[in-house]
Amino acid sequence: MNESNTTFELEKIQQAIEEFGFDGWLLYDFRGLNVLALRVLGIAEQEAQSRRFFYYIPAKGTPQKLVHRIESRALDHLPGEKIVYLTWQQLHAGLDTILKQQKTVAMEYSPNNANPYVSRVDGGTVELIRGLGLEIGSSGNLIQHFEARWTPQQWDLHLQADQINRAAFDMAWAMVAGAMKSGQTIREMDVQNAVMKYYADHGMTTYHPPIVAVGANSGNPHYEPRPGSDAEICADQFLLLDMWAKLDVPSGVYSDLTKVGFVGDSVPAEFTNVFDVVAAGRDAGIACVKDAFSANRPLQGWEVDQATRDVIDAAGMGAFFIHRTGHNIGQETHGNGAHMDNLETKEERLVMPMTCFSIEPGVYQKSFGIRSEVNVFIDADSQVHVTGGVQTEVLAILG
Repeated sequence: MNESNTTFELEKIQQAIEEFGFDGWLLYDFRGLNVLALRVLGIAEQEAQSRRFFYYIPAKGTPQKLVHRIESRALDHLPGEKIVYLTWQQLHAGLDTILKQQKTVAMEYSPNNANPYVSRVDGGTVELIRGLGLEIGSSGNLIQHFEARWTPQQWDLHLQADQINRAAFDMAWAMVAGAMKSGQTIREMDVQNAVMKYYADHGMTTYHPPIVAVGANSGNPHYEPRPGSDAEICADQFLLLDMWAKLDVPSGVYSDLTKVGFVGDSVPAEFTNVFDVVAAGRDAGIACVKDAFSANRPLQGWEVDQATRDVIDAAGMGAFFIHRTGHNIGQETHGNGAHMDNLETKEERLVMPMTCFSIEPGVYQKSFGIRSEVNVFIDADSQVHVTGGVQTEVLAILG
């Protein structure tokens, strides 16, 4: 949970509900299935209840709680009036009472499951609410407004994580170069283990070790080196590093970067030519964000993906760009805000100030793959910041 969610700010939530055109926001959970609702309501995942609860926040007026008799205190930390139910009939009657005068409510729902990151309410519950005569809209923008936006302190934590992560790249490149020059054998797992130790030594943590992919392995976007089956890193090979970590402190947020190098003193044209296309796509995505916020124009995530994808398509490499352009970044590497995606989903959530996301196009061929990843943060004044260091050419590791 972001620090901004530790205090329930009813007035701000109601302002946002009205801004996005809803009569209210119906937050529902059963046994922790809707982690997004839990975060908005300031409930730790391990404190999820064993019975269904509903919490209705109207755009104006007093919130309403609907809780089971066995867990009647489940929402006592929140403002509002309480209805306690025991039977399923009383649950339905309680919902009817709470929602009787309402027309359109937001829930953690996405039409046709177009955005599975938002779809946390089961189909039966959607049917139940619709059966009361209400229209349900997606709470996707509301969720990211209160769950995905960073505090100023988190922006500072990201900058610190970014500095350490970039230094970890420098360490990894130097490690490979040193092994080549000394004639030592070095494998993908050796670099991965060294990076994990570097993170630990510098107060960083991560949910998963980094991707270290040499040669054809770099052509697999989600390649994972494994003990006993990882590849040796040799001279004249292409090398991709995708590394993500955050400071191991409360509310720490990730730095997630990908950089590429060639184990030699001069980079062959076959790598340079593809990298230039990927970098041009990356830069087009960044420009799309900057242009929209400079013009004070609303921007949806799919537009950033499309701006990036158009460049790679125009270069004849679109068939090799097989993932979205970017993802939201928060306390999880893949956060709960808008993604830069018009491939796997059409991301129609807004790109909001005080959120961070990656821009990381890639071109993946049989013999090698190239990805270039930076992080983009939009501050409270709509200024666009790019972190991670924008790579302008394939690094000649022995150069």
